[in-house]
Amino acid sequence: EVQVAEAGGGPVQPGGSLRLSCTTSGFTFNTACMYWIRQAPGAGLEWVSTSNTVGDTYISDLLKDRFTISRDNAKSTLYLQMNNLKPEDTAVYYCVRGIWCCSGRYCSRPNDTRGQGTLVTVSS
Repeated sequence: EVQVAEAGGGPVQPGGSLRLSCTTSGFTFNTACMYWIRQAPGAGLEWVSTSNTVGDTYISDLLKDRFTISRDNAKSTLYLQMNNLKPEDTAVYYCVRGIWCCSGRYCSRPNDTRGQGTLVTVSS
C-alpha cells in the first residue's frame, strides 16, 4: 500500500522557520514524482514545489526565495524547508506522490496519493 505522511507543522512566529517532512512507503521513492501543495483557510489548493523522478526540483516563484525542497532517497523521505515564514504561509501542507510529474504546477491525477496534511500557523 502506498502511504505518505507529513510531519513538522505547528505554530511559528513571523520570520521563523520550519522543516516539514514526508515519510513514505509502498513504492519506489527514488524514482517517484513528489509534490508539496498547500491549502490556506478558505482557499483552494496551491502548488508549492516538485521533486521529479530524476531529482530536479522546482519551487513556486512566489516562494523560491524562502522555501527549499529536498529528498533523502535512503530514507524515502521528502522535506520542505521553510524560512522567513509569513502569515500568508498559514495553510495545511500536503505531500503528494504524483502519478504525472509537472515542473511548475501540480498535475493532479486520480491515483495520486496525498497525506493527511500538517498545519502550519504563522502568527505573532
